[in-house]
Amino acid sequence: MAWLRDTYVSARYRPPSRTPRRSEDADGRSRATSTVHIPSMNRQSLYFTDPYETAIRGTDVEPAADEVCVETRVSGISAGTELLIYRGEAPTDLAADETLDTLDGDLSFPLRYGYAAVGDVVAVGDAVDDDWLDRTVFAFNPHETRFAVPKELVIPVPETVAPEEMALFPSVETATSLVLDGRPRVGEDVVVFGAGVVGLCTIGILSAFPLDRLVVVEPIPERRDHARELGADVAIPPAELDAVLDRPDADRDGVDLVYELSGQPAALDDAVGAAGYDSRVVVGSWYGAKPAMLDLGTDFHRDRISFESSQVSTLAPETRGRWTKARRAETALDRLRELDLASLITHHVPFSDASEAYRLLDDREDGVLQVLLTYADAE
Repeated sequence: MAWLRDTYVSARYRPPSRTPRRSEDADGRSRATSTVHIPSMNRQSLYFTDPYETAIRGTDVEPAADEVCVETRVSGISAGTELLIYRGEAPTDLAADETLDTLDGDLSFPLRYGYAAVGDVVAVGDAVDDDWLDRTVFAFNPHETRFAVPKELVIPVPETVAPEEMALFPSVETATSLVLDGRPRVGEDVVVFGAGVVGLCTIGILSAFPLDRLVVVEPIPERRDHARELGADVAIPPAELDAVLDRPDADRDGVDLVYELSGQPAALDDAVGAAGYDSRVVVGSWYGAKPAMLDLGTDFHRDRISFESSQVSTLAPETRGRWTKARRAETALDRLRELDLASLITHHVPFSDASEAYRLLDDREDGVLQVLLTYADAE
């Protein structure tokens, strides 16, 4: 795979001149290389400080010998998890993420968060090959002007993927995980509740399957349009679901597979209502501290409906014999290249105005999908 290597090096920070060093090839012959010592440097980081409040604070970053220093171009905001944190609806005693080294501590205020940063490698540590310099890379890193991480934690941006679109990688990887967990089969009826960014990425992947019908339930008209463009057979507001599912010509009631991706706990009851006998409901939404009231006293028990929670931090046990996180990430990159997702990026907001970006998402204004923070004039 060829990796994108831009010649961009920030004018705001230039690494010191390199000094030659010697290393050995696989056959033991010495070859000349070079190294860049990374000094301590300042960065501006976004903090969630209280419900509906954010602040930008200066912090020092201390890069290690095995790390690359990345100057951020763009970072994507998650309208699911991050919005729960912004609103103060996330459980404060929950670990920020037990599988990402870049996110430590819990979800109590104040905290740095975010996991979709794309930028340019402007310096490398003594133990890192110079080939990493000037590469454009992705990292699961919070929103900040620059950061240093071990090179194993960055993904070079492929030549065929625009840097801005690479900020969608976490959403596509989540969608890939959702499809793996749902196990759609040929000829099945599938309903997806919620056409946000993750929902739309999931719809795009599902549309490649030979399903009988792919139905999307979404209250916002613009999002329904995106769902149709990505391959949904039907995209409807919630009030029309019963009419669409009423198929007198079918020899079965309900659908085979339901995805709940709306982020709204009330949608769980609708998901159960849409599910048929011996069907599957995959819950990809994270509700945070919001309670979910679910009626399990009517058809749920007799219909043998299976519930599965799907979360991208881990692989489902039944897939681990053949799948690894690396294979899933590679598959997600393939889907990112193949799907036309550029139209999902609807807003660019300067990093210095990050509070406005969260207000846009919180207000759920029509037309808002993926919001990117931009860093060209951050410092």
